[in-house]
Amino acid sequence: MSAEYRVGVIGLGGRGMGHIHGILTERDDTIVTAVCDVYEDRMQKAVDYCKEKKGWDVAAVPCYRQLIERDDVDVVFVFSAWENHVPAAVYAMECGKQVGIEVGGAYSLDDCWKLVDTYEKTRIHCMMLENCCYDRNEMMVMRMVREGVFGKVVHCEGGYQHDLRSEIAFGEENRHYRLRNYQNRNCENYPTHELGPIAKILDINRGNRMVSLSSMASGAFGLNDFAEKNEKVNPALKTYRFAQGDIVKTNIRCANGELITLTLDTTLPRNYSRNFTVRGTNGYFSEVCNAVYMEHVHGEWDHKFYNNVKEYREQYEHPVWHKFETEGIKGGHGGMDWLVFDAFFEALKNGEVPPIDTYDTAAWMAITPLSEISILNNGAPQDIPDFTRGMWTHRPEWDKNHGFYALDK
Repeated sequence: MSAEYRVGVIGLGGRGMGHIHGILTERDDTIVTAVCDVYEDRMQKAVDYCKEKKGWDVAAVPCYRQLIERDDVDVVFVFSAWENHVPAAVYAMECGKQVGIEVGGAYSLDDCWKLVDTYEKTRIHCMMLENCCYDRNEMMVMRMVREGVFGKVVHCEGGYQHDLRSEIAFGEENRHYRLRNYQNRNCENYPTHELGPIAKILDINRGNRMVSLSSMASGAFGLNDFAEKNEKVNPALKTYRFAQGDIVKTNIRCANGELITLTLDTTLPRNYSRNFTVRGTNGYFSEVCNAVYMEHVHGEWDHKFYNNVKEYREQYEHPVWHKFETEGIKGGHGGMDWLVFDAFFEALKNGEVPPIDTYDTAAWMAITPLSEISILNNGAPQDIPDFTRGMWTHRPEWDKNHGFYALDK
C-alpha cells in the first residue's frame, strides 16, 4: 500500500460529498479522519457513508479551525462556500497542514496576498484543485502548443457557460451559496475553469504574466424571468434586483502580447460549454467546432476540418491521458477530477512544488475582485498584481517539479 494520508474535509455539499464518494474513499493512499460542515445532517451523511464504505470512524467537527488543528489530519481539503476558501486555506498553512481548495474567485486582492504571504512564511503551498487543467482536450492542446503546432499563440478564449438558473433560484432550499453571491455581487465569479488551462498554456507566472484586465457585464434579467415562469421559486425572487449580470466578458492582456477572453454565462438558457479556444499564427483549436486547424495541413479555409479532433489524438495525446486510458478512466467530470487529485498527491509524496502552486492560485482568484471593480467603473482597465514579486521571469521552483502530472515546460 502507498503512503497513507489522513484527510480532513471542509464542506460537504454536492462537491464535497462527490469527492468523498468518487475520490477519497476510492484511493489507496487516503483515509478520511474528520469532516466539517455548518449543517449537521451533511456531516452525519458523510460519517455514515465512510463507515459503511470503508469502516472508517470519522469525526464530525462543526468548526473548521478545530478540524485543521486535529492531530489526526495531515491534509486539508476545502470544498465549502467560496467565502471560506481563503480563511480555511490560510489557517491550514499556518498550522503546517497541506491544503487543496476547490475553485472559485476571491473576494478581495487582500485575500490573494494573504495566500502568497502565508506560503512565503510557511513554505506550504495552497493548490487550487482546478480539474479542467487535466481535461483531455486541454492537455492535448497544451502539448500541441508546446510542440509549436499553432505557431505563436495570440489569443485564448474560454469561460464558464452553464445554465445554473435552477441551482441559483432554489439556493435557499438547496442551501447553496451561489444565490447570495448572485444577489450581491456583479463580477466574473468563476474564472478558473478555462483560465487555469490557458494560464498553463501561456506560461503565466513562469516567463509570462497577466498584466491588466477590463470587464463588462450585461444587465441581470435571466433569474427574474426564470422565477416568473416557475411557480415553485420563492415569489420574492420574481422582483428581486439581482446584482450579477447575465453575461460577463473579461479581457486580459499578458506581458508577452497575448489576449485572454473569459465569458461568464450562467443565468440564461444554453448548453454547457467552456468554449476553449486557442488561436495562433499557424492555426487553432476550437472546442465549439471540435476542430484542429493547421494552415500547412488544411490549406485554404473550408469547413472540412470540423469535428476532426479524434484524428489528432494518437499523435498529440498527452502522456497523462495515455496512461489514464490504459489503466482505466475513473472519477467525476470525465476523469479530470481523479487526475487533479493524483497531481496533488504526487507532488506531496515527492516533496515537489504542486503543479498549481500558491502563486497560480492567487493570480487566478484575483480575476474576480478585479473584474468587480472594472464593471463598477464602466470597464475601466485594472492592473493585475504580480504575486510572484518579480520572480515570474525566473523562479527557482521551476526546477522542483518534474513529476508525471507537471503542467509546466
